[in-house]
Amino acid sequence: MPVELARIEQFALLTLNRPEALNALSFAVIEEIGARLDEVARSDARVLMVTGAGDKSFCAGADIKELQGRDLMAQKRGAELGQSTFARLDRLPMPSIALINGFAFGGGLELAMACTFRLAGANARLGQPEIKLGLIPGYGGTQRLTRLVGEARALDLILTGRAIDAAEAERIGLVTQVATGDLLQAGLALARNLAQFSLPVLGFAREAVQRAAAATLAEGLKIEADLSTLAFQTEDAAEGMAAFAAKRKAAFRDR
Repeated sequence: MPVELARIEQFALLTLNRPEALNALSFAVIEEIGARLDEVARSDARVLMVTGAGDKSFCAGADIKELQGRDLMAQKRGAELGQSTFARLDRLPMPSIALINGFAFGGGLELAMACTFRLAGANARLGQPEIKLGLIPGYGGTQRLTRLVGEARALDLILTGRAIDAAEAERIGLVTQVATGDLLQAGLALARNLAQFSLPVLGFAREAVQRAAAATLAEGLKIEADLSTLAFQTEDAAEGMAAFAAKRKAAFRDR
């Protein structure tokens, strides 16, 4: 299957499994990613990890042959499919981690940027090379890249189409961490760290940060006040504060 969903401990692992095509995104693959994300959303997984099969590529981008000869509306529907599918990562009830092994170009980088965190292997190469094809990113790249690294760096990467290595990606804030050892084990270490916290409260924190990009400071502070007030109403908040007072480890129950 081109998209596989597995379970490791408390976590879901989604793998793009087209190594012969460098895990490229056909429209059928994008639709299957959406279906698997719906499965994850209904599950009790505490974190989703996303990776690509093989050592060469996380995802090399769109399947270019599919993009040729399409009329205007077909191209627009294709962009909307990619955008809406990747947006489901933002709406998952649990955080997500992209494990970038090798190439993450075009739609592959857009998929990674839709995840909450991005861990890169030492061999990772990242970029938005669409300009070299006479195109621009269409699955969210112009928006998410700008939010992650700022306008000047986003313009540099998108207008030149150049690829960067893992070290530069970490330096500019495009990836969270460069893994020095096994990438999956690095992902599991981060997932285990996240799993100790309350899922609903993690969700409130993610929403507050994500909405900051589209809000004024005054609006963002109101959003923060509202969401922090909701967090205070959870049973997990009461447990966390009680555990702190008693100098013990909190036992969160996602309530």
